[in-house]
Amino acid sequence: MTKEEKAYYKEKLIGMLQALQEESGVTVQDMKENSQDFPDPADRANFEFERNTTLRIRDRERKLAKKIRKTLKRLEDEEYNVCDECGDYIRKKRLDARPVTSLCIHCKELEEQKERTQFG
Repeated sequence: MTKEEKAYYKEKLIGMLQALQEESGVTVQDMKENSQDFPDPADRANFEFERNTTLRIRDRERKLAKKIRKTLKRLEDEEYNVCDECGDYIRKKRLDARPVTSLCIHCKELEEQKERTQFG
């Protein structure tokens, strides 16, 4: 991987991480401002549903942020474009589509195929 490619992916990953952090900050602020008592049980139920949905989304984003940090470490350690499973290089086209990937397309397809047979 060239220096330019490494810098490109680093910038892309940092941008993704910053966007996640900004969004989570907005969510925390919104939740503080919107936590209020609702006299109507239906309004309260709707609020709780929306809050729980938001929290699930933020949890997924937290996991993605963790994966981005791990990927940045792999980039620094010169392991970024190497498949964790087979050791082959991950193609640039795949890295462009999914910058946090750690599997080449072949290994990812095998993983998904195993999941489908295990979980129906």
